Amino acid sequence: MTFLTFSLIVFVIALLAGFLGSLTGLGGGIVVTPALTLFLGVDIRYAIGASLISVIATSSGAAAAYVRDGLSNIRVGMFLEVATTIGALLGAFLGGILPTTALSIIFGVILLQAAWQTSRPKHEETGDSPPDPLCQKLELSGTYQTAAGPVAYDAHGVKQGFAVMFGAGTISGLLGIGSGSLKVIAMDHFMRLPFKVSTATSNFMIGVTAAASAGIYLSKGFVRPEIVMPVMAGVLAGSTVGAKILPHAPVKTLRTVFSVVVVIIAIQMIIKGSGGGI
Repeated sequence: MTFLTFSLIVFVIALLAGFLGSLTGLGGGIVVTPALTLFLGVDIRYAIGASLISVIATSSGAAAAYVRDGLSNIRVGMFLEVATTIGALLGAFLGGILPTTALSIIFGVILLQAAWQTSRPKHEETGDSPPDPLCQKLELSGTYQTAAGPVAYDAHGVKQGFAVMFGAGTISGLLGIGSGSLKVIAMDHFMRLPFKVSTATSNFMIGVTAAASAGIYLSKGFVRPEIVMPVMAGVLAGSTVGAKILPHAPVKTLRTVFSVVVVIIAIQMIIKGSGGGI
């Protein structure tokens, strides 16, 4: 395969990854990492290095649009980013120690769990229960626009969400996937924020988390420009398109797309890792 052919294939993969990552709040790494390792034979650590850069690109391409549209809750994002950044540094350190087969299997298990959690039905409303006291103290409540007009929401389970975010940051640094799946789960299920708000806020956060661990992968020599450049260009273009579609996309469709994509990828990664194929 020539360098030009390789770059074009990677660009197309990254374009799709950025689109899906922007719609679901996962970050482009959820597609980029397994695609590079399974289909193009790239060492998983180099794939993770490129994936971390793609996650930063996804955040740059989508976060600005979501903040402008009022979907991202910046106060929630900045509060939870404290936990994810610390976790990302820990994960990046562990990523240079664990064998690639273990990384692949961990990746697959995390994705299966994320798909199961997201496919579970959940109402957009937070209910009549009072908000978490920390929500009131930190002013984490907000509103977002729907076809019927603005909808107000409160945050619940702030402490639980913060703890899950630490794990999300560790997974981000370890696997280079932006940990968007766990971020969305933390905000959607534990903090009971609306799904679109969780998705948009996750996109806002993942760039900071990825940047915290990308420097460590760069220092270890796992960031290759010939892989990173087409990945970054494709993900940035795809995430920009996805950001324009998300406000109008039905939540049920977003959950279905999320679940189907991650289950397929997770099974492939677990099989490859268990057989020593990565």
